[in-house]
Amino acid sequence: MRITINGRAIETEEGATILKIAQQNGFRIPTLCHMESLIPTGFCRMCVVEVQGLENPVTACNTKALDGMVIETETAKVRDIRKEILKFMLVKHPLDCPVCDKGGECDLQDYVYEYGIEKAEYQVDGGEKEYKIYSTPAIKYHPNRCILCSRCIRSCREIAGREVLDLKETGFDARVEVVQPDRCISCGECLAACPVGALTENVSPIKGRKWQAKRVSTVCGYCGVGCSLEINVVNNRPIKVTTHEGLGTNNGVLCVKGRFGYEFVNHPERLRTPLLREHGNLREATWDEALTYVSTKLKEVKEKYGSDSIAGLSSARATCEDNYLFQKFFRAAIGTNNVDHCARL
Repeated sequence: MRITINGRAIETEEGATILKIAQQNGFRIPTLCHMESLIPTGFCRMCVVEVQGLENPVTACNTKALDGMVIETETAKVRDIRKEILKFMLVKHPLDCPVCDKGGECDLQDYVYEYGIEKAEYQVDGGEKEYKIYSTPAIKYHPNRCILCSRCIRSCREIAGREVLDLKETGFDARVEVVQPDRCISCGECLAACPVGALTENVSPIKGRKWQAKRVSTVCGYCGVGCSLEINVVNNRPIKVTTHEGLGTNNGVLCVKGRFGYEFVNHPERLRTPLLREHGNLREATWDEALTYVSTKLKEVKEKYGSDSIAGLSSARATCEDNYLFQKFFRAAIGTNNVDHCARL
C-alpha cells in the first residue's frame, strides 16, 4: 500500500501501525507507554498524529495504517496536545530529577525538556501517594513518580505471565499496586519496562548515572540459555544489569539470577586464590602449587585404584568450552566416564 508521512510518499505492507511505519522510515514519534514486545494500547497518548480526513488526532502506536493515508506527525496542534499531556503527567510527579536513579536516561525528563516545559503549571489538592512495600526487595517502588503508562503491568502479564501488578482506583487517585505478591518471581521485567524512576534497582548500594557507568556487553554466566545483557560498572564494581529490547536469544528478557545475581563478583567471601588443606587447616597457595598438587594426587589414586575410582562434577557457571574440556580431560586423560554436570547452580 502507499501512504504519505510528512509529505513523503512511502510504500509499505498492509497491517503495520503508523508508529511502526514511521520508525522504519526515519520519522520520530514520541512514546511513553509503547514497547515493541507488548500489545500496543495508546495509554499515554504521546504518540498522537494527525490523519487527513479525521476530525481528531489518533494514537500512532495502535492505529493501523490504511492505503492512501496522509499523516502529519509534527503539526502545531499535535505538539500542543503532547505538551498538555506532559503537563498533566507533572501534576503530582515530583521534580526530583537530581536524586532520581533514572536522571539522564528518563524518557519523561527528555520530553519535558524537548517541549519546553519549565514548571508544573497544573496543581491538585492531596498529599503524596502512600509508599507500600513492593513485591520483591530487589526493586524499590516510588509511587509518586509513576506516570501510569502501564508498561510494568503489561510486562508482568505478557512477558513474565505472572499478573502480579494491576491499576487501582481512578483519576488522580489511580496507582499501580501489587495485587498478587506471592506470584512475583523477582524477574525485574517491570523494572526494565519503567520509562521513568518509579521503579528502581534496590540491590547495589552504589549508584551511578548513565554517563558514569561503563556498560559491558556480555552473556549471562548462570545457565546454558546464553542471555545477552549489559553489566553496568562504576569503579570496577557492577551496580546493575540492563538489557536492550529485542537483543540476543532472550530478546532483552532476563530472570532473577541474570538481572540481580551479580553481588558475588565483589563479595568479601569470594575466593581469590587456591586453598590447600594442611594438618586440618586451609592455607593460600599459588596456582602452580595447587595444580601440581591436584595432578600428583590424581595420578596416585589412578595408579592405586584405577581410573573409575575418580569422578568429576562440572559447573553450570562455567562456559560451554570449559565444560567440554572438563569432560574431555576426564574421558581422555584420566580414562573414565564418571563425569556429571549440575545445572541447578
